[in-house]
Amino acid sequence: MEQVGGIGAVLIDIDGVLTVSWEPLPGAVAAMERLRAAGIPLALVTNTTSRTRASISARLAEAGFPVTVDDILTAPAVTAAYLREHHPGARCLLLNAGDIRDDLTGVTLVDESEADVDVDVDVVVVGGAGDEFGYAALNRVFRHLQRGAHLVAMHRNLYWRTADGLDLDTGAFLLGLERAARVEATITGKPSDAFFAAALAHLGAEPSATLMIGDDIEFDVLAAQRGGVTGVLVKTGKYLPETHRSASGTPDHVLDSFAALPDFLERLASTSH
Repeated sequence: MEQVGGIGAVLIDIDGVLTVSWEPLPGAVAAMERLRAAGIPLALVTNTTSRTRASISARLAEAGFPVTVDDILTAPAVTAAYLREHHPGARCLLLNAGDIRDDLTGVTLVDESEADVDVDVDVVVVGGAGDEFGYAALNRVFRHLQRGAHLVAMHRNLYWRTADGLDLDTGAFLLGLERAARVEATITGKPSDAFFAAALAHLGAEPSATLMIGDDIEFDVLAAQRGGVTGVLVKTGKYLPETHRSASGTPDHVLDSFAALPDFLERLASTSH
């Protein structure tokens, strides 16, 4: 694998790094084109649960990003692999904003119209928050958890950045479900070790030769650093100075935006000679 400044692969968050509300951030498309021209292997790693991998790649390509579906690793896809391995044949109730069933291959989903408390549910799977997270739906999940269903969540993100500002995300609801039902969710997306391991395996990359670029200091950057990946925090998307100051660790690098990444890599290459 070709390396630039000791970097052999790059993992890139999507929302808040490349786009906000699926609109490209300034300079992001040009920066991605420069990475492609340099021949650096990359993967787009996202906790986005509102779209399938195919839908994400189509939307990004439409916006001008040189990416394909094979470049994208999502929390739903990793969740499906986890459920197939750890809960084979389980009846799963999905609570999620958006249709991601195409990425949940090999998973048996209970029809929501039939998912009352009298129907057996082995695993409750929680994706991204939205209007679907109303009282009736959350209470139905709570009752299944009381009856012994396992709780699997695609992420713990408390909020995310939209064109209108910060919106609440799954983590805000998940905390309440865990406390009320006295259970602890298994997290399959970022910041889980399994998610980053899947991304590295996808690229055939070593942690020490890989960068992770994200706007979430805890779940993107510091989580990757704990696994030996070099973390790069960008000051876009959900980035807030106060969360940066109060974080549990220090990012390896901080950039103003993803647009600055190609020049940053060139500086790494020049200092490594």
